[in-house]
Amino acid sequence: MEKNCLDCGSALKGRADKKFCDDQCRSNYNNRIKADESKEVKRINGILHKNRKILIALNPEGKTTVAKQRLEEVGFNFNYHTHRYQTNKGSIYIFCYEYGYLPIENDYYLLVKND
Repeated sequence: MEKNCLDCGSALKGRADKKFCDDQCRSNYNNRIKADESKEVKRINGILHKNRKILIALNPEGKTTVAKQRLEEVGFNFNYHTHRYQTNKGSIYIFCYEYGYLPIENDYYLLVKND
């Protein structure tokens, strides 16, 4: 049974467990696999960075309130965040890196910066 290179498909000669015809094919194959896996990570990181930029722009003083509608207008994505923090009183702040928000009454959010 003839084995073929996983990258270019050419016939392999030599060891029975050989998978690639040379180092270039091995490198090409592994780089392609890595690129496919990291597309989703890059997409999610892009959303997180955009959310962070929005929070920075709307919260220059470090603490302010803003309407949910305003966040949506500028493209904030509420489905993605880096972590949550629960206070002793039970309030849950949602963060994108060091910038966070707390849902408050009437579709408003308290924006904060964690120093």
